Amino acid sequence: MSGYYSGKNILVTGGAGFIGSHLVKSLLSQGAQVSVTVKYKSIIDNVRLSPVWDQIDVYEADLRNADSLRQFSDSHFDAIFHLAAYNHVGDSFLHVGEAIMSNAMATANLMEMGPDYDRFLYMSTSEVYGYQENVPFRESFHPFPISPYSVGKHAGEEYARMKRHQTHKHIVMVRAFNTFGPYQSERAVIPELIIRCLRGLPIETTKGTQTREFNYVSNIVDGLCAALATNDAPEGIVNIGSNREIAIRDLVQMIHKQCNSSSELKIGALPDRPTEIWRMCADNSRAADLFEWKPEVSFEDGLEKTVAWFRDYIDVFFNSTSALNRL
Repeated sequence: MSGYYSGKNILVTGGAGFIGSHLVKSLLSQGAQVSVTVKYKSIIDNVRLSPVWDQIDVYEADLRNADSLRQFSDSHFDAIFHLAAYNHVGDSFLHVGEAIMSNAMATANLMEMGPDYDRFLYMSTSEVYGYQENVPFRESFHPFPISPYSVGKHAGEEYARMKRHQTHKHIVMVRAFNTFGPYQSERAVIPELIIRCLRGLPIETTKGTQTREFNYVSNIVDGLCAALATNDAPEGIVNIGSNREIAIRDLVQMIHKQCNSSSELKIGALPDRPTEIWRMCADNSRAADLFEWKPEVSFEDGLEKTVAWFRDYIDVFFNSTSALNRL
């Protein structure tokens, strides 16, 4: 790390989320003073932050509601990481309004009525690329978002781009590719597969020929930190990803082996999604050039760390005699 964050006053929106909580802990380890926004100012609702709850300033705020931002009217931060979002692709088709409001309107509210700042990072998503004819996905590709989630995130990108042009402030926009690691919701594919494998439950998938890349969370956090610490904020979008494709069927078999699982694998039991993106992979050369960043933890090492963490998770949450369940 560059040392930029030592002594800096940083705000992380969505700081109790999967990636946000890892980012908060990384910033603290670099000597930053960290504040977070959460929907509910309760450690029970924000368990990912429980180890550092007393080391951070916590603000209860729903960024979709501009009134929530009045508490920041006299605040200034050296940097803001804007990670708060509605983040489930499939469910966004059922919750269109919430997805658009959380990803587009909340971003506009934060940038117009939120605290003053010197630097601002908007974290977007690889889902904005949507349908593309070629891989790896380059920042020059025309976006083709195919879900309410990705449409909202793309709108947030455009708002951040507009504010950069209007204000000439240090605003950085990145598209992070699929991420995994400890504390991720079991609604995501890797945690779901790990939990089912560790519990010996059957695994049903499509034929699994579609590919994705999967980035261990510390790699993405390091990329975010490097992106905002750079002296010259780059124009346009920058990908944060590994540039390594993994077919879903291979992912399933790798997790099954890593878990030493007895689960029955039913690959091909489910139909393909009608809106499937068949290949997704990042060209990460721009991040390497601009931020001097590259992934440090391999997929295999990250998967080993993640499986070990979920073994402990299962022992806490699925064991009726655990300390948590005795409360």
